[in-house]
Amino acid sequence: MAKVQKYLDKDGNTKYMFQLYMGIDPQTGKKKRTRRRGFKTKKEATLALSRLTLELENKSSLPTENNILFSEVYSEWYEQYTNTVRESTWNRTAGMFNNHILPEFGNKRIRTITIAQCQKALNKWFKAVSRNYKRWYNYVIQVFDFALKRGYIERNVAKLVTMPKKAEQSGDKPLNFWSRDELQHFFNCVDAKQELEKFTLFRVLAFTGIRRGECLALTWNDIDFSNSTMRINKTLTQGKNGKQIIQAPKTAHGRRTIDLDPETLSFLKEWRKHQRQYYLMLGFNTLHEEQLIFANSKNKYKSLNTPAKWLSKIIKDHDLKPITIHGFRHTHASALFSAGASIKEVQTRLGHSDVQTTLNIYTHVTKEQNKEAVQKLANYLNF
Repeated sequence: MAKVQKYLDKDGNTKYMFQLYMGIDPQTGKKKRTRRRGFKTKKEATLALSRLTLELENKSSLPTENNILFSEVYSEWYEQYTNTVRESTWNRTAGMFNNHILPEFGNKRIRTITIAQCQKALNKWFKAVSRNYKRWYNYVIQVFDFALKRGYIERNVAKLVTMPKKAEQSGDKPLNFWSRDELQHFFNCVDAKQELEKFTLFRVLAFTGIRRGECLALTWNDIDFSNSTMRINKTLTQGKNGKQIIQAPKTAHGRRTIDLDPETLSFLKEWRKHQRQYYLMLGFNTLHEEQLIFANSKNKYKSLNTPAKWLSKIIKDHDLKPITIHGFRHTHASALFSAGASIKEVQTRLGHSDVQTTLNIYTHVTKEQNKEAVQKLANYLNF
């Protein structure tokens, strides 16, 4: 039973207080207590205690079923989710939940989570990051949908929020690709004789448009020197606990055969001879077909970060326009368009599952193309 107690305030005056157990918080499952202070008389404190006790007694008890925590629903959902996506995807998703979503919702009973709490979390993420807030919140919605199907909740409150939108920034965004002259200048900054592997890797990226993971997964049996082609049928990515793993391409269109230009093929041949000699000194026989084209000093997969580290140093040392490793893919697409390739041809070479993906990502064209378009217009109108 709660009791009224006497105490002295900071001015030495006699006051009365009480502390009352309020039961279990329906959202967190933790015990709740309230403390009321500052009553001038014991009678006033006793009356307030009686009223509060009566309110608690009259309040209908919350149902005990379906008191499942958001974190428990997530665990059930995640078990099913891992059967629908690749390891690299479910591994990244787990990181999003552990780092962002579960700290906001994990310890709450999912049926007690309100629209206001969802909106508060979404607004917090919106202020913290530029883009990922939408992805994180879409996963929240998926967990609520799963809870709805399981009968843990009666409606998905996560769908009732207002999605914030980033305002467009003034000015032009830096383009993540190089023009023909910029690309040529880059290769002039890399010594093909002293850094043959590095030069060959960047040559492959620039002249094939393959992704970083596809490049680092290449083995020599993927190169058909007789027909001057490269077969793309796997990719290096990050799996559970940061372990690097080989996966199939994301879509069926990702499996493709790419024609190689003679110069790129020549650098690959030269690197293959050099690799055999160099790795033999390290104690490795690289004559087998499954030998990686680009391996580390232990003849294992290179770190996914290695190409970016190489690129960053070259850009810094030679004061080049910054682009990312993925920028080589953009550069390749832009060069294809400049050379007159059709959208369908670019789509096939890059391994996109549909033309719209190609259009969405590679809408940029080179300055030369813009100038050519204006000249073609002027020649056509001719007045």
